[in-house]
Amino acid sequence: MKELDFPFDNAYIMRKKRGLRKELLADGSVRIKKKIAVLGGSTTDHIVSALELFLLNFGIEPVFYQSEYNKFYEDAVFGNSELDSFSPDIIYIHTTSRNLTLMPESPSETAENVQSRLSEQEDIFRQVWESLSKRFSCPVIQNNFELSLFRRSGNFDGWSTCGHAAFIQRMNIFVSDWARSHKGFFVNDINYLSAVCGLEKWHNAEDWYLYKHAMSTEVIPELAYSIACIIKSVFGKNKKVIDLDLDNTLWGGVIGDDGQEGIEIGPETANGQAYSEFQSFLKGYKDYGVLLAVCSKNEEENALLGLRHPSSILAPEDFVSIKANWEPKDQNIAQSANELSLGVDSFVFVDDNPAECAIVEAQLPSVQTVPVTSVHDAMYRLSRSGYFEITSLSDDDMHRSEMYAANAKRAAQQKKFESYEDYLLSLDMTAVISGFEPVYIQRVTQLTNKSNQFNLTTRRYTENEIQQLSISNDHICLCGQLSDKFGDNGIVSVVIGKINGSALDIELWLMSCRVLKRDMELAMLDELVSQAKHRNINRINGYYYKTAKNNMVSELYGSFGFIFDEKNENGDSVWHLDIADYKKKNKVIKTKEKELVK
Repeated sequence: MKELDFPFDNAYIMRKKRGLRKELLADGSVRIKKKIAVLGGSTTDHIVSALELFLLNFGIEPVFYQSEYNKFYEDAVFGNSELDSFSPDIIYIHTTSRNLTLMPESPSETAENVQSRLSEQEDIFRQVWESLSKRFSCPVIQNNFELSLFRRSGNFDGWSTCGHAAFIQRMNIFVSDWARSHKGFFVNDINYLSAVCGLEKWHNAEDWYLYKHAMSTEVIPELAYSIACIIKSVFGKNKKVIDLDLDNTLWGGVIGDDGQEGIEIGPETANGQAYSEFQSFLKGYKDYGVLLAVCSKNEEENALLGLRHPSSILAPEDFVSIKANWEPKDQNIAQSANELSLGVDSFVFVDDNPAECAIVEAQLPSVQTVPVTSVHDAMYRLSRSGYFEITSLSDDDMHRSEMYAANAKRAAQQKKFESYEDYLLSLDMTAVISGFEPVYIQRVTQLTNKSNQFNLTTRRYTENEIQQLSISNDHICLCGQLSDKFGDNGIVSVVIGKINGSALDIELWLMSCRVLKRDMELAMLDELVSQAKHRNINRINGYYYKTAKNNMVSELYGSFGFIFDEKNENGDSVWHLDIADYKKKNKVIKTKEKELVK
């Protein structure tokens, strides 16, 4: 829904939130359902209402539990039967600097006394986080703390022993340190958010005294959007690609008219410096695993010439797809998505021409567009939009661009062979299949939340849940890494099976789209059967739960030789395999042996 895309009209959202909710729920979208507990240190009703809108827009249908007013500590530490039975998928703790009850009271307080206050304040939040971690295996989102609008002592308040601003800053360091050392704990940065909105706009005495809203109702959509961005990232709803125009987007001028020497990029002019900063900003996204692509109306030769400008920060090798031609841009985006085995909803399109943005929006509504009215504005919109919100960063993420570039080389290699099997053999593929070792936990969790097409049950897991499964004696857990002569694809496949007596029920089977049709699924099946035999299992039961995106694997078990059992009216199906009848499937992938049996 366009009204909920950043930048949005805060007042309009607060005024029309009921109508927007009704429209979203009636739009026919398929959404994942998640239970969200909101533990508040102040009134949270309006926050929850706005949060629901943004989550629905991100493809998540939430159900909420809300604590009573300012009962976040009691609910977390002492327990609550209603919260326990709710069993949240994620918890959001809405506290602000108004909940810092132990700030210094007098300028005469000693450093030791203030440190004691700080330690006691930290302990209150530490108890909350530790109690929730023990009771619920789910992610927790915690606000850090915004500065007060008022400073009795001026600048002194920010650095003195007894300053409130100094106390708040130290609490923010404490929250950040906790997040870095505890998996599944995320910080909603209201310290930044209140600064970017402006403290005068953020704080509203009337909203506090009348309604106990800890910030102005005017900025609640900003807060809710920030929380929603974290949640959709946790559940794999991030964008993956920035698809970029070239002329007057990555450089000033038109390469076809001005030539390489005539475009503006580099330190010689103010405009050139701005485009250099933009390119450097974009390259930073690549380092976080976001893919960069080109979609430009240009001759390819000219496009490459511009990217090879001596002052260009970005080079052709930084892009996983370059479409420089005179075809409609929406068609080029769709073609790039197909070649990368990604949905068009993974793309963000950046162009200085508002007409091109409008065409893409009309033809591909799930593609987000960023019009470049200025370099500064484009950078701000990309960074505030939350399209690429980071909640985990694995080694695979940081090498994603190289992995997709290697896929392009594999596609070129395929054209040299008439037989597809000969092509696969030429790749010299090697799979390393192991259990959920600690080094793989984060990547496995990411895959369970991001993979939609080759995913038979589309179950989602938190990092804590994957950690528990990795040490469970009642499960067989496999993850597969695939490499070939063009490079390492990293962890690309995950299988989770639950042991029920002499049978194994497959709760999850997924594979990354970047290794489709490479027979990795056969290598995983061979290892799964081998593990089942070691556990004296004689039957494997497979389940397919139909979604809008996983039709490609509806007959996967049948292709493996599983026997069809039943199919319901929703298209879900059940299959089984008698292990005694199984014969090795994989012929083209070498599998490195690894001890997997517990």
